[in-house]
Amino acid sequence: MLLPLPDGSWWDWAVLGYDGSRLTLAAGHDLTYHHGLEVVFTDTRYVRCPTDFTDPAFREPTSEERAEVTRFLGEEPPVLVAFEADGGGTVPVSCLIAAEDWAIRQGRFPRWGRADVR
Repeated sequence: MLLPLPDGSWWDWAVLGYDGSRLTLAAGHDLTYHHGLEVVFTDTRYVRCPTDFTDPAFREPTSEERAEVTRFLGEEPPVLVAFEADGGGTVPVSCLIAAEDWAIRQGRFPRWGRADVR
């Protein structure tokens, strides 16, 4: 699925928190002090992405990616997000996140001092 992101400068991304079920990604134009967007996946069942990445290009999952996740989980998940991103290497990283649900929160979130920040 394609994430319907609101308009904004969402080029820096980081895993803000992950407790084995709830995965929160933070996004903004510079994550040093704050971020303006959070994508929260609930009942996350499969994660393949770096903890920090830039310039994600969200896209529909390929049939091969759907098959990979379905084999791993034993069923197709309700939410399957795919994207390519700069993970700091020489080539883009292919990323997948499978979950039961997701939500987008927009605002001004401080980067440090929160309980769910690593």
